Amino acid sequence: MIYLKQMMTVTGMLTALMCTSAFAEGRYVMVKVDNGYVRMDTQSGAMSMCQTQNDQIICKMAADERAAFNEDISALEDRVAALEKRLSVGTPLVNKEGLPSEEEFERGLGYMEKFMRRFMGIAKEFDEPKAAN
Repeated sequence: MIYLKQMMTVTGMLTALMCTSAFAEGRYVMVKVDNGYVRMDTQSGAMSMCQTQNDQIICKMAADERAAFNEDISALEDRVAALEKRLSVGTPLVNKEGLPSEEEFERGLGYMEKFMRRFMGIAKEFDEPKAAN
């Protein structure tokens, strides 16, 4: 019950902070509670409980935040492994000069040509004398 009361107090304080300019000044907002501090990340909304130990503030993630954090790390590890595998079998991410392939170049040039033709057509309309009604 005490924890719920503290969280309600913290929620009220954080709501008040969000309505002030102090909230926008930094990434983290810390609010004093009975047994330490609550730290809120203003970008993600994640909250952590913090306590003072040996003149240092130590913050710990909530269990559900830790699980989400571990899932993100796992997903990133999978992506890195896939990229490393792709590199090891010789599938280049780009050709050795870092340039687009001939097909990509031609496709890009086609887009540019189409754009320029349309643009020049619009510009030409401004040069033509308007017909009298």
